[in-house]
Amino acid sequence: MSAVRTPAVGRGAPGPFPSVAPVPGLRRTAPPAPVRHVHLGLGSFFRAHQAWFTHRADDGDQWGIAAFSGRSADLARRLDAQDGLYTLATREPGGETYEVIGSLVAAHAAADGSAWLAYLADPTVVVLTTTVTEAGYLRGGDGGLDRGRPDVAADLAALRDERLQDVTTVPGRLVAGLVARCRADAGPLAVVPCDNLPGNGAAVRRVVLDLAVEVSADLATWITEQVSFVTTMVDRITPEPTAEDVARVAAGTGLDDPTAVVTEPFAEWVLCGSFPGGRPAWESAGATFTDDVARYEARKLGLLNGAHSLLAYLGSLRGHAEVAEAVADPLVRATVDRWWDEASSYLDFPADEIAGYRAALIARFANQAIHHRLEQIGADGSQKLPVRIVPTLRRELAAGRAAPGATTALAAWIASLRTGGVALRDARSDEVAALALEPLATAVQGLLRLLDPPLAGDERLVAAVVRRVQDLA
Repeated sequence: MSAVRTPAVGRGAPGPFPSVAPVPGLRRTAPPAPVRHVHLGLGSFFRAHQAWFTHRADDGDQWGIAAFSGRSADLARRLDAQDGLYTLATREPGGETYEVIGSLVAAHAAADGSAWLAYLADPTVVVLTTTVTEAGYLRGGDGGLDRGRPDVAADLAALRDERLQDVTTVPGRLVAGLVARCRADAGPLAVVPCDNLPGNGAAVRRVVLDLAVEVSADLATWITEQVSFVTTMVDRITPEPTAEDVARVAAGTGLDDPTAVVTEPFAEWVLCGSFPGGRPAWESAGATFTDDVARYEARKLGLLNGAHSLLAYLGSLRGHAEVAEAVADPLVRATVDRWWDEASSYLDFPADEIAGYRAALIARFANQAIHHRLEQIGADGSQKLPVRIVPTLRRELAAGRAAPGATTALAAWIASLRTGGVALRDARSDEVAALALEPLATAVQGLLRLLDPPLAGDERLVAAVVRRVQDLA
């Protein structure tokens, strides 16, 4: 299949892009690039984003990626059967283009602990990226590792007993890999989390060190000296592929690819931090390297991710199933604009740039060719709302404002929980479901306390959220 030419996307991306070598079916005709980059979280977003940026990089043929699934062993098996190759479908209202991505050279199931340890003990591997969702890092209320979790305690016991392959959590797997690297004296490594957490580099560094110091003070010292933690902001709307998507790709390419990924044209990656062992030339594919990723991060978390959460909960309560449907609803759209007015006032960008970003987001949300389901983006609200909605809400309350956009976002989440909606798909589902079953005022107070304890003590906020939940119900 010959490559397609797609429009330049993201900040600073070149165009047109270079061609991809023809691939007979989905098998390689030449040796793959050596593995120098390991990734945890073998999902659609990784394959539409980090793997795509490496594939597009000028030196991408020198940076093979070995990726590990978070849950699905089946996906790893299917990709392995295709030599790691897969089809990326870029979908716009005017049509769809296809490209075979070649940067993924090995796919492993999460349970393949021996391969994980072997890669990280290899000095030629110098980059480790992750896409495990905000919930995957198992952070407690203070931002550090939640040491009270039974799975964290089990991983700590395994690490202390040198049963490195027995760990199951993301922090446990990261620390086990770093133990193997330290023992092998394999040199420096850059850890690059790519999830929607403010200051994700520092957040993951803290979780890793919280666990490492419990294993060995010497290990924690080695990590401090040898491992960098890079902060990133990532953006590319990538829904979970459906059977219909896979069939459409097969019809368009003539290739039967069950691992195909569907995404939008836009892509953005902003990074801040050091890569002591080197890295791909991602900037040649449009990535931005900066000393201040925080403002990009705040813009994306507040405007894109915050609106996504609002669309998921309010849109689904109004009977919508996808983002494009929800944003076309005048009431939902007006609430999104109200939320954006609140969030925009705290962003460090000129007003005209914010206006342009908002207009671009509406166009992206309204792309009916991307079937972005609300149940997907509504998952893990207990982890997402504290970083997407709560910071703006707290500032608005401190300024004496009612924050109707933020209040509606929280009320819609609570209403979704109470009606058995999309919000129940949560890393803390048992806890949030139990709280939601309480009498309304008690439920609101308990759920606000879960998101951010001081909010539960604000009587005016609790009353406002109660009224809004009643309105939505």
